[in-house]
Amino acid sequence: MAMTKTKLSRALEQTILHLILGLGLVIAVAPFFWMLSTSFKSGGGIFKYPPQILPHNPTLQWYFQLFRDVDFFLHFKNSLIVAVTTTVFQLFLSSLAGYAFAKLRFAGRDRIFTLLMATLMIPGQITMIPVFLFLKQLGLLNTYWGLILPTAVGVFGIFLIRQFMLTVPDDLIEASRIDGCSEFRIYWSVVLPLCKPVLATLGIFTFMGSWNDFLLPLIVMMGEDRYTLPVALANLNSQNATKFGLLMAGAVVVVIPVILIFAFAQKYVIRGIATTGLKE
Repeated sequence: MAMTKTKLSRALEQTILHLILGLGLVIAVAPFFWMLSTSFKSGGGIFKYPPQILPHNPTLQWYFQLFRDVDFFLHFKNSLIVAVTTTVFQLFLSSLAGYAFAKLRFAGRDRIFTLLMATLMIPGQITMIPVFLFLKQLGLLNTYWGLILPTAVGVFGIFLIRQFMLTVPDDLIEASRIDGCSEFRIYWSVVLPLCKPVLATLGIFTFMGSWNDFLLPLIVMMGEDRYTLPVALANLNSQNATKFGLLMAGAVVVVIPVILIFAFAQKYVIRGIATTGLKE
């Protein structure tokens, strides 16, 4: 009898857990589903009441208008150049710093790392004006480097990789040193190949952040030919009206690369998050 109650209790817990997870999934997916559905609705269908969950007469008019009225491929290229270059720099520089903080011994290492971690409490908006003035003095406004350099390395990336590298056995590194490997060779050939999960995790976070960034490109990029996709889509709003179908079509196209990259690297992301911070 007690065994049966235990099984029923576990079954009830599992049912409640799955219901909660299912509700969370619906809440998370609903905005994306509505965005996709709206992008295929006609102008009148968007404002019908009660709202249409699925478009009655699907149309591609907003997608045709998006590629006809907006220099979409130019802005797509701008976003791609900035996002890919920023991700490459972030992975390389953050992994170098992470290796130094995890495996090298030098005076003040832990204090410097603690100071870096403290900077995470500073909102990015506070540093926008100093960054803008600094880029202006360097002549980097309205250039790709003006967007890439401020985000080429980040404290969060250093922390994430450092925590993962702490799990790499020290004996492996000592053996490499005995074999005569330089520190950079150890970092590049021994440690870095073991860090694929955390590199994939940081790469996706960095790419998504750069791809979706709106505020920094809005401040740095002065010419319309340099706009990234978020800024270009924001300019679709006029003073008199907002073309919601056009905005939703643009948002769908913008989000597709991020979904594809995450789908490709999700197993590495799960491993990277699960194994980061296991050792202090």
